[in-house]
Amino acid sequence: EVHLVESGGGLVQAGGSLRLSCVVSGFTFEDYAIGWFRQAPGKEREGVSCLDNGNGRGYYADSVKGRFTIFSDSAENTVYLQMDSLKPEDTAVYYCAAETITVGPQCLSPEHWGQGTRVTVSS
Repeated sequence: EVHLVESGGGLVQAGGSLRLSCVVSGFTFEDYAIGWFRQAPGKEREGVSCLDNGNGRGYYADSVKGRFTIFSDSAENTVYLQMDSLKPEDTAVYYCAAETITVGPQCLSPEHWGQGTRVTVSS
């Protein structure tokens, strides 16, 4: 069975940094796109970033572009989200999710989800 486990969330002051980790198992790492999503209180879940493990390219929501970086360590089956210059509006539960890579855009309909890790940014 496919499993994804997030970690690295916590409390941080505005302007600080966190690195989230997503360890995946149960499938061939290079055949999946791995995305990061977040859900803030009272808000719908939104996509934050997506990594296509077939070509190594990352994609970002406009709200985090220039501040967040997605990358992977294939030897450890782990995808990371480096978050810098954090703002209070980044406060949310963050989830990683996996989607089988196909022709066309990725991370639109993930098939497997982790349990989430909470990020709180204070002002």
